[in-house]
Amino acid sequence: MTEILNKMMQLQDYMNSKIIGQEDLVSKMIIALLADGHALVEGAPGLAKTKAVKTLASMIKADYNRIQFTPDLLPSDITGSDIYLSQTGEFSFRKGPIFANLVLADEINRAPAKVQSALLEAMAERQISVGGKRYDLPKVFMVMATQNPIENEGTYNLPEAQLDRFLMYIKIDYPDAEAEKKILRLVRNEVKGEEKKPQFTLSTDEILQARKEALNVHISEAMEEYLVQLVLATRNIGNIDAAFKGVVAFGASPRATIALERCAKVHAWLKGNNFVTPEDVQDIVYDVLRHRIILSFEAQAEGVTSDKVVAAIIKGVALP
Repeated sequence: MTEILNKMMQLQDYMNSKIIGQEDLVSKMIIALLADGHALVEGAPGLAKTKAVKTLASMIKADYNRIQFTPDLLPSDITGSDIYLSQTGEFSFRKGPIFANLVLADEINRAPAKVQSALLEAMAERQISVGGKRYDLPKVFMVMATQNPIENEGTYNLPEAQLDRFLMYIKIDYPDAEAEKKILRLVRNEVKGEEKKPQFTLSTDEILQARKEALNVHISEAMEEYLVQLVLATRNIGNIDAAFKGVVAFGASPRATIALERCAKVHAWLKGNNFVTPEDVQDIVYDVLRHRIILSFEAQAEGVTSDKVVAAIIKGVALP
């Protein structure tokens, strides 16, 4: 085990001690960070989505900003804008909150399309354009967006193009009874000032080093073929399971194949392996594909979900 891998495992353990009952969320957040992607997290209020990002940010010597999305938000509220300086008679660019290493886009589906477009450029191109000038974002740059599945009033559906820019779409559920007891004890200790403190912090250079090691994990030709067949099956689901014929209007793009490989490599690396297995792929395939499968109107009316489609694909595509 390398020193940087050991640190990443300690990071995961510390986050699990602070974010009780959400081990899957913690794992997927770290995978997204090391795979150089963004994560969309959906869950009911109070499930520690915001706390998870703040905890991760506290463990990294990096800039962290939170953007609360509202219907009256403007693109310049995210990107920044040119400010006129009367003393010099010139314009000076004032950076917005998007210029950070970790950005929490809270309740992202409450912002209108023009704001979504500004965020899309930042996520896809790692840059923003203001006044005809381009401004690059940091090398370590991750957007973690949250959305509430309960409320629909005052929300806007995310465009498919923007959904595709999210490396992973993570759904989280309520913790079990034992985890809730641990949460009570954790909060009680925090009130008393007895909470567990982190033993170290990671630099952005160490994050880049970990990313390099993780993405150098070996993947065989057989595993490459398996990834490709999983993505192709999203476009021809009827060939895999006749019961799902006509269910998918649009399947996943080649970006999904790339995302599957990157996430599977990081997953394998975090387990201490130097090669990708089918289990690595299956552990992250729902999070990578669920938002890239566009269902037909008929399928949505019948209650078919993208997760059901992914389950059928996993069952129907032969293992390598």
